[in-house]
Amino acid sequence: MLSPLTHDDPVAVGGHLLMARLGGGGMGTVYLARSPGGRTVALKTLHAHLASDPVLRSRFRLETDAARIIGGHHGATVFAADPLGDPPWLATEYVLGPPLDAAVSAYGPLPETSVRAVGAALAAALGQLHASEVVHRDLKPSNVLIGADGPKIIDFGIARAAGDDRLTRVGAAAGTPAYMSPEQASGQEHTPAGDVFALAGVLVHAASGHGPFGTGAPADLLYRVRYTEPDLSGVPGALVPTLARALDKDPARRPTAQEFAAWLHDGRGEFADHLPEGVLTEIARRATEVWHHRPYRPAGPAANAPQPDTAPDSGRRPRTASRRRLLTAGGSALAATAVGGGVWALLREPPASAPGAAPSPGPVATAAPGAAGPSTPADKRQSWRRTIRTSPLLTPVAVGDDLMAVMTDDGLAGIGTVKGEERWIVPKVRDPRHVHSDGKALYALGPAADPYGHRVSVYTVDAVGGTIAVTAMFGEFDRPVRDASLLGVFGDTVVLAARGDSGGWRLLAVGLGESPGGAVPRTGRQLWARPLEAYDPKSADDSVLATVAAGRLILARRAADGSALELSARDPRTGEIAWESSVPADRSAPAPRTPGALAVDGRHVYVGGAVVRALRIGDGGTAWSFGADRTAGSYSQPAVRGGAVYAAEKDRGAVVLDAAKGTPRWTARTGDAPDVRVPPAVSGKHVLVMCHGGLRAIDAGSRREDWSFRPPATGMCLQESWDRLVLVDGEQVLGVDLRKRS
Repeated sequence: MLSPLTHDDPVAVGGHLLMARLGGGGMGTVYLARSPGGRTVALKTLHAHLASDPVLRSRFRLETDAARIIGGHHGATVFAADPLGDPPWLATEYVLGPPLDAAVSAYGPLPETSVRAVGAALAAALGQLHASEVVHRDLKPSNVLIGADGPKIIDFGIARAAGDDRLTRVGAAAGTPAYMSPEQASGQEHTPAGDVFALAGVLVHAASGHGPFGTGAPADLLYRVRYTEPDLSGVPGALVPTLARALDKDPARRPTAQEFAAWLHDGRGEFADHLPEGVLTEIARRATEVWHHRPYRPAGPAANAPQPDTAPDSGRRPRTASRRRLLTAGGSALAATAVGGGVWALLREPPASAPGAAPSPGPVATAAPGAAGPSTPADKRQSWRRTIRTSPLLTPVAVGDDLMAVMTDDGLAGIGTVKGEERWIVPKVRDPRHVHSDGKALYALGPAADPYGHRVSVYTVDAVGGTIAVTAMFGEFDRPVRDASLLGVFGDTVVLAARGDSGGWRLLAVGLGESPGGAVPRTGRQLWARPLEAYDPKSADDSVLATVAAGRLILARRAADGSALELSARDPRTGEIAWESSVPADRSAPAPRTPGALAVDGRHVYVGGAVVRALRIGDGGTAWSFGADRTAGSYSQPAVRGGAVYAAEKDRGAVVLDAAKGTPRWTARTGDAPDVRVPPAVSGKHVLVMCHGGLRAIDAGSRREDWSFRPPATGMCLQESWDRLVLVDGEQVLGVDLRKRS
């Protein structure tokens, strides 16, 4: 995962421009970086305070040597290194794939065919190391990256030559207790057989979702490794004898790496063919993430000095060239994998975020950068167009009647929806996960003022001038702002997704409480916290949507495997779950995305999928469903207005249902097939349906198509508006007047 740089990270190391943080630990930090020639690399550095230790420098040099030995087929190719540099650094291939532990956490245990393919490749990698008389000594799921062309072993920080124990007494502990061999756990020599034992443990985790010796305190784990039998529950039966043999307490009875590889797989077929769909999708998403990533470095402590509650945040930053323009031709392969981030937002309602796939009509004249106002239109409904670099993850947030907030390269910007003018910008707010609006007020997370001793505050952003005011500081949430996502502000309660001390994410509610004085910000008090499993805050498809209806906190999230939409209702005061429901998707349709806004009223939560369902807010039971007896078999996420539920129906058009009973009020066909990934919208007398050939407007009176519009974008989401639409596609903002006649 990509994390922002910190203010004290260097700008460049060894001529490589740093772009983001990939991870770090007690010995060093790993960055995403760009080489002088434009190549994307993973760059590892040794912490400055450790670089003066000659033994640790030697360890870093051995890590570089081990990485070179394993090579680019089984490991990350070493492009450049300087173990004697200040600081020492190592630049390797950036592997486009998740760590094995993250893949299992997000998509569940791997099927047997995947485990065999991964295991055979890793065994071959160990065989290559052992042939050069090098042992890894710290093989674990987080040190294995799953790429489309095979798994790759990384982090050779404690690798060493077989029989050499000169570096085992210094620095980090030699190994990870949960995956150590018995001989390593008892302080004996770690031979190649110890790497085979560790690999078997890694494959147990891949096949079952748990390690062979459980979890717990290091002393408990070391005892189990030495004296208890491994837990192979959940491992496919055909794999049990093979893994049990490799987990034998006696290293002499374990297979060699080459034998282990032969037992696991015959090596036939392409590696990617053995991976489950979810993992392949994650590999593609990470390729897209690298392409869309915009480097961000927060200001230092002096720049984060406290501001008056109503001081304008008007420090405009000069616009810089887009990262897309700076990348060399080496990045074009990533561009081909990028998913269109276009978003339609209609005003006066919370935003939607499920992109569609309407084909582009071709090039359209664009206004000069930074200019607002009309340009050469693709359709006479287009009223203005503005070139602006926007975040692909943020659906525009509607605020009031004529303003939207959108995340740009320069910060959170307020854009007028009538003429497209930029009214203000807040450089301090730079992450789309930190923004929320209820349609009237705009809220944002930001770094707290230092004198108060806290690290996160919630701000209100003035819709007129863009000034910010600290509403509350989170006294019990002592974490960086990047470790939180703002899900909603409901009265005096802020709902967050927040990373805990253990690294896992939680659903968190903070009560704003009473202000001790008019000018003094309130101190937030944590009300409750609940685990939020397998949450990926940077994925547009892993957003958690929240709303309050009928006294319940309603949450929606896409299932990890994309097969369903998961909903739950909680008591907003305690976080206790009232009910949970999983609404399956149509398997023949694209995987459902998390809807941009929940369709709720005082009685029901409305969801699409294989049918349109109304779930009772009280108990989560199905009040009614529509579509089981129709051949369409796939419906968009619905919209609800005035006692009616509106949904797009696959291959047909629009359906309008009675919200109380689910009986059809009317249906209408569109000129081409609707894109069921995009909810419909209601604007005056029109029902707006996004189709694969463009936007179609159905007259609710005649129930016929009134007009259509082919917008210059590859992905869209719809929301209600009375007279105008706004399109954001990552490169431009486009206004569409719904009042004009074709």
